[in-house]
Amino acid sequence: MPIEINRSWSIPDAELEWKYTTSGGPGGQHANKASTRVQLSWSIVDSPTVSQGVRARLMSKLGDVVRADVDDHRSQLRNKDIAMERLGDKVKAALVTKRKRRATKPTRGSQRRRLEGKKRKSHTKKLRQKPRSWD
Repeated sequence: MPIEINRSWSIPDAELEWKYTTSGGPGGQHANKASTRVQLSWSIVDSPTVSQGVRARLMSKLGDVVRADVDDHRSQLRNKDIAMERLGDKVKAALVTKRKRRATKPTRGSQRRRLEGKKRKSHTKKLRQKPRSWD
């Protein structure tokens, strides 16, 4: 089943590489024998379905290969589903472009409040000084 990134693009099964290993940690005989840990990887460099612009953006944020390692559940099937979700989420997040910040002028009120604050602070500091002697 391909991983759908958006309506117009998905990662086909042929480009995904699956590895199954035994999960670490406690769990008794089941954990020691069953290969429930799933490692899903997708090579951005070798993918023919990705355009050059998208490939450059993905590689700058994710590197050459995207991986998702999952050993959350005892079921290999459930771990496979989670791995596909996580890999898809990583790719989707890397494709999001941040909006450029638009410079704005400070409002008249904010400028006034800033200057009043500076005057108040200046007055407070003046009160802390030693009094001058009138020799």
